[in-house]
Amino acid sequence: MVAVLALAGCGNDKTPVTSGDQKSAKSPLAEYMGEGFVSSSGGGTFQVASRVGGAQQPSEEDLAKQRKVQDATAACMKTAGFEYVAVPPEQNAKNKFTDAFSLPPDKFAEQYGYGISTIDWSKAGADDTNPNTKIRAALSPTAQKAYDKALNGPNGGPNGTVVIQGGDDPSSTKTADPDLGCQGKAVKEVYGDGKDRQADFKKFDGLFKDIQALQKRIDSDQRVVDATSAWSDCLADAGHPGMKKIGDPRDEIQKKLDALTGTPAPSKGKPGAVLTGPPSFDKVDSAKLADLRKDEIALAVADQKCKAAKYDDAYKKVQYEQEQEFVNQNKAQLEAYRDEMANR
Repeated sequence: MVAVLALAGCGNDKTPVTSGDQKSAKSPLAEYMGEGFVSSSGGGTFQVASRVGGAQQPSEEDLAKQRKVQDATAACMKTAGFEYVAVPPEQNAKNKFTDAFSLPPDKFAEQYGYGISTIDWSKAGADDTNPNTKIRAALSPTAQKAYDKALNGPNGGPNGTVVIQGGDDPSSTKTADPDLGCQGKAVKEVYGDGKDRQADFKKFDGLFKDIQALQKRIDSDQRVVDATSAWSDCLADAGHPGMKKIGDPRDEIQKKLDALTGTPAPSKGKPGAVLTGPPSFDKVDSAKLADLRKDEIALAVADQKCKAAKYDDAYKKVQYEQEQEFVNQNKAQLEAYRDEMANR
């Protein structure tokens, strides 16, 4: 489901992962796990993070598949009675936030904090250079709803957002295989059934669990524990007390923004969960939002400085040591994973 939504988004990933979250050089494990793989310090997990407009360049094969998705989407929309222009993937290589995310970590923090309250992610897809944005805007409200339904299914919304309301039975056909409209059909046609891909990766479940355990070992290393404590003290001295985990500053800003936008806390796998695009700031109290943005930038700047002074070097040293040991012990499995990804 997530894979289909991501592919249907045509490159407009709205997850705020700043350049400051990326390591400047590949770690031993990233050599096998691929571009975008980062160690999520302090959180007990590893993640494959997509940067908005990031440095990774798609291969010609990737671009060819994206072109096929666009062509198939256009053909499907024509059959449904709507005009849709196939947008070359090269045009989607940049969006309105690309320049921001090309900034060095400290400069990004000075201007955007973490990119949580300072960037309205609901506007990421509203790009005037995309001809389909203009085509949709010229329609009546009723026709826009029909357009969204044809493009993204019955739960389609503007700018490619999709809302999936689960029922009481999470295994129901409606929840497991939702109608994602022409884009979803095109993605499935080009990339195949997501269920098949998911089944293929079942054989790597053990590897992923071992990697999660590796992250916990890194975080619990005394050198990292001491560095985290020093970072926390540094933030307290800068006027931001109470930050005990590396992810706490981000979490604090996100919770405050969720309170302003009325966004409910994420449900933990409960039936009835809603998948949707990011909330718009259009109806948020402008004065409160401005205050939150100031707080976010001040916190992010202090966070960057304290990490650079007290944390980053120690963490990276432990990370590289532990990852190299893990690679030496699990090289065959890691090579198998790398080969599997290369054949996708």
